[in-house]
Amino acid sequence: MLYWLFVPLSDTWIGFNVFRYLTFRTGLAIATAFFISLVLGPWLITRLRSLQVRQAIREEGPEHHQVKAGTPTMGGVLIVGSFTLATLLWADLRNPYIWTVLLVTLGYAGIGLADDWIKVVRRRNLGLTTRQKLLLQVLVGLFAGLAARAAAMPAAHAGSMAVPFFKDVLVPLGILYVPFVMVVLLGSSNAVNLTDGLDGLAVGAIAIAAATYTVFVYVAGHVQIAEYLRIVPVSESGEVAIFTGAIAGASIGFLWFNCHPAQVFMGDVGSLALGGGIGIVAVVAKQELLLVLVGGLFVLEALSVVIQVASYKLRGTRVFRMAPLHHHFELLGWTETQVVVRFWIIAVVFALAGLSTLKLR
Repeated sequence: MLYWLFVPLSDTWIGFNVFRYLTFRTGLAIATAFFISLVLGPWLITRLRSLQVRQAIREEGPEHHQVKAGTPTMGGVLIVGSFTLATLLWADLRNPYIWTVLLVTLGYAGIGLADDWIKVVRRRNLGLTTRQKLLLQVLVGLFAGLAARAAAMPAAHAGSMAVPFFKDVLVPLGILYVPFVMVVLLGSSNAVNLTDGLDGLAVGAIAIAAATYTVFVYVAGHVQIAEYLRIVPVSESGEVAIFTGAIAGASIGFLWFNCHPAQVFMGDVGSLALGGGIGIVAVVAKQELLLVLVGGLFVLEALSVVIQVASYKLRGTRVFRMAPLHHHFELLGWTETQVVVRFWIIAVVFALAGLSTLKLR
């Protein structure tokens, strides 16, 4: 919105020309989302408490987590609202990629909101059924696949998948493209959801992943840089850097209130939205496969659950003391702060490894 206001004014005063620069507007989006999240956080926490929107702690989790019962939840609406408003203010809304990533992310936020609200009403950690949640995620993923195909620029990239480390390798997926996008989004959204079990863990890791993909979408949308780095150029995708920057800013602002001991939890409305948002950005940037590396921490968390369930069903034994992985280390004697900070370090290492691939072509 402000983009449309300030850019035309550059004809009357050259100083407004700075709003044409993507890097400047991305910085403004980061600052705007951070400021909104930080300023509105106390009001939202007070409001959630007055409405008795409280977290129900799952009974099968670590016993010492029961002290967190009653902490306000659904704080993810603050993150989603902050990065959405910041994106609308500073992005060029004529860009189809902006609407693609926003609508898909809001779709996942809606699923999480419904799940959280049912939990609050029932006063138990049981929201939507697995089948209901999966069906809704599939529907949003279907929209995401169709929208990403329609928005693809150049059109030759529509329905194709880029292969890391190879500049000119684009695998045409044909009718499998939409299911592929659905799998990417299902994996990313649920992996972040599984990681959201300790104060600040998921939102801090998301900020790291969002910052990393800010770089990816920017270079993919910049023809000269894309050619130099030998990555697949995606025309006009650079505008999505405003969206990912806003996610990073909003996440850091929310972390102020979500760090240990948390004053508010983001709930599924936050974790599903953030996971889905990063997933659709990876699709837009043609860096879907690298999401496994950049989001390596989320992959480890999800894999730990898969391994634990499979081992118990097939062998009757557990590999980890408790899954997801962060609970395993808690039960080994690590404090919650130690687990969170060390997992953030792992997330940074994965992100740097992902960025290093820009030169491995």
